[in-house]
Amino acid sequence: MKLQRNGRSKALAIGAMALVGSLSLAACGSDDNTNNNAAPAGSSGAAAPAAINCGSKPTALVAAGSTAQGNAIDILKNNFEAACKGATVNYGGGGSGAGVQQFNQGKIQFAGSDSALKPAEVEASKAVCTGGQGVNLPLVAGLISIVYNVEGVDNLVLDAPTIAKIFDSQITKWNDPAIAALNPGAKLPDADIQAFHRTDDSGTTENLTKYFAKTSGGAWAYPASKAWAGKGGQGANGSAGVAAQVKQVKNSISYAELSFAQTNNLKSAAINTGAAKPVEATAANAANTFAKAQVAGTNSSDLALTLDYATKEEGSYPLVLVTYEIACDKGNKADTLDTLKAFLAYTASDAGQKAIGDAGYVPLPKSLTDKVNTVIGSLA
Repeated sequence: MKLQRNGRSKALAIGAMALVGSLSLAACGSDDNTNNNAAPAGSSGAAAPAAINCGSKPTALVAAGSTAQGNAIDILKNNFEAACKGATVNYGGGGSGAGVQQFNQGKIQFAGSDSALKPAEVEASKAVCTGGQGVNLPLVAGLISIVYNVEGVDNLVLDAPTIAKIFDSQITKWNDPAIAALNPGAKLPDADIQAFHRTDDSGTTENLTKYFAKTSGGAWAYPASKAWAGKGGQGANGSAGVAAQVKQVKNSISYAELSFAQTNNLKSAAINTGAAKPVEATAANAANTFAKAQVAGTNSSDLALTLDYATKEEGSYPLVLVTYEIACDKGNKADTLDTLKAFLAYTASDAGQKAIGDAGYVPLPKSLTDKVNTVIGSLA
């Protein structure tokens, strides 16, 4: 049963490309300096991207931040480095909060963050972006799986108030009446719930708590934040850390980006949103939600998105996240600018989005990648 469900989820994740195919994806890159001898793709297992643009003089990039996009960055960097001799992308992870902090200290060329820069962070970025500021470029889309390890339970259904209460230790038993009501006929054990949360400042945590704020009906009493505020539970570092804990610990639950659920062969709860039937955690269902995302940035270069966490549309998975690559619109370091633009352009391209889509991420629609491509081309 476990293998059947996970295999089906993975197939649907890969099938998300078909869903967004009608929107298509924008290929991008500069008009010249194209590497026409691209090496085979890296660990993605996909065919080699055609003619990755490497910039005029490929060099080393240093970045850090979101762990939710860690698997995606591994694929993208391997493909990019294979195609572009002399280029390296050293991505340190560390969580969204750490990435933004390092970016605003001038230590890295770009940061990955699962939440857009706050006004104070934009203001701080002006100190390192000479004549400009940090901008949010949505480039890696995914969904947050509520991952669980409960013996004998293969098709768990939860809703927002119940999830919030579990992570705040208001619900502490798997056979609690609230969980039982959502899962008629399921053999829920009379066992303590072991909830795991992120210990690092995390954009995934912020997206989860934004979802609670919009949909839990007051069950989550804390403001949305990158820092964990719920009562009880145990902490682990990074998306890989919480996923590993759930895999190892019986009767446990946590939250992690879909690719980490797939990599660890973990089951993901379906969410009762108020639609006719619970919505499963698949890339195809997340794509339905992203198709209606609105750009809400403060200027034409800032592409921060508004996501509808409270959607009740059929087949729209509400717990989504987008990782922004944060770079200076002006004031980037001259010696790394070409490589920075080339790597971001590959990430936004048809080939880049397909490579990470095959790994369980959600390819972004053309309406959005067109805007991202325009901003990448204007970075200075």
